[in-house]
Amino acid sequence: MKKKVVGIGLILLIFFLSGCSDVNEPITEDSEGFWNQLIVYPLSWLIVSIAGLFPGKFGYGLSIIIVTIFIRILILPFMVSQMKSSKKMNLIQPELEKLRKKYSSKDAVTQQKLKEEQLKLLQKYEINPLSGCLPALIQMPILLGLYHAIVRTEEIKSHSFLWFDLAARDPFYILPFLAGATTFLQQKVMMRGVPYQNPQMQMMLWLLPVMIVGFSFFVPSALVLYWIVGNLFTVVQSWFIKIPELEARARGTLGGRKN
Repeated sequence: MKKKVVGIGLILLIFFLSGCSDVNEPITEDSEGFWNQLIVYPLSWLIVSIAGLFPGKFGYGLSIIIVTIFIRILILPFMVSQMKSSKKMNLIQPELEKLRKKYSSKDAVTQQKLKEEQLKLLQKYEINPLSGCLPALIQMPILLGLYHAIVRTEEIKSHSFLWFDLAARDPFYILPFLAGATTFLQQKVMMRGVPYQNPQMQMMLWLLPVMIVGFSFFVPSALVLYWIVGNLFTVVQSWFIKIPELEARARGTLGGRKN
């Protein structure tokens, strides 16, 4: 479910990025509307304010990196909840598979019974299937708001970072492939230690990075930079959460053998 939400969200995001009518209007504190006042202008103001702390041409790139980390820290509780939910879902996959085999008939009555049994199983293990979708849903307006902040703020549009202009596409196509590679790495780290991986998970492991690479060809480099830094943050976060868990599991296994 979570992966489908991500994919659908990215498609909708591309649609919005290409079709929004106010992308040519400069964003200021006087800009009207809920979207401008609560999402776009605060992001624009935050990026410009932090960039002022770093004199030189790299200030705005560093600012976007810092803003990315700040946003990721804010949504960290949702990410941790997502990881816990994913772990529980993976642990009960064998039981879910048994239910699918038991109610394999495609008639409406059997399928309804399957849904009821699956819901009971989720309730038994206190799993909220929507908790895995929250980080993806939260990031959609942030991505769109950041896009508007980039293309509608003259200070950001006129600056570059490393080899690319922040408001333009990467001329060497390095960032799109970095975005795909870090997306793949993020998924691999999050899947580490998962005892059961269904075919859909394996397919998305490769499909999602390809989607991200394609998506990154059509958006400003600053937005791709945000995605890359966010992926790396998630990798570090997952590492610190999962490694102690894996070590504890290994100690438990060894202890069991000694006894």
